[in-house]
Amino acid sequence: MLDYIVLITAGFAAGILNAVAGGGTFLSFPALVWVGVPPIMANATSTLAATPGYISSAWAFRHDVRAQGALSLRDILAIAVLGGFLGALLLLVTSPQAFSALVPWLLLLATVLFAAGPWLLASVRRKGGAGPGRIGSAALLLAVTIYGGYFNGGLGIMLLAVFGLIGFTDLNTMNGLKSLISALLSVVSVATYIVAGLIDWHYVVPLAAACALGGYVGAIFARRVTNPTLLRAFITLVGVLMTIAFFVA
Repeated sequence: MLDYIVLITAGFAAGILNAVAGGGTFLSFPALVWVGVPPIMANATSTLAATPGYISSAWAFRHDVRAQGALSLRDILAIAVLGGFLGALLLLVTSPQAFSALVPWLLLLATVLFAAGPWLLASVRRKGGAGPGRIGSAALLLAVTIYGGYFNGGLGIMLLAVFGLIGFTDLNTMNGLKSLISALLSVVSVATYIVAGLIDWHYVVPLAAACALGGYVGAIFARRVTNPTLLRAFITLVGVLMTIAFFVA
């Protein structure tokens, strides 16, 4: 019973965080590990649990999704599918011991990127210009989507940063495409995880339901947030604490 209470609480909070500012992985992934799910399976299961929220967000932004820069929308979506598949395959060939050793560093990377998000996005927007060109844009996007297929944490801010680098300027378009690519990556990755038997079906249903409910509540709460900087600081603190916990575990 305690395991389910922890998962439902973490899933609900993760859904709220994802809807308001991102960072839900900092709660859902460690919660699964805490109840005894192996790290690789916990990563796959938390990705599946977050997928409905990504899909609903992509649907909400459907009118804002368009291409900017050197890549067409078809190119971007094709790269996202390929990157998600390659990242999922990379996870499948990673040993449990190696992944467990990588997890603290991945959480640290995600935390730093989340904390530096506003500065990073402002920097890439000031860059201006035509971007790195078609090949360079494709390479940058492929690298980030492979990361997203391998480990979901910090993906949103990485996608926004890459969009700024490759020529996107409209924030609604960037957020819409971020949601769509996150949904695509999750669907492709989860399909691969399911075939490989990496989903813990015993825990994914309550976690996914809690994430979905938290996402709905978070969407309402997001409209009333008056101090997003304070919220980002809280999520960053959670990320720091989880990173430290995994380093000392």
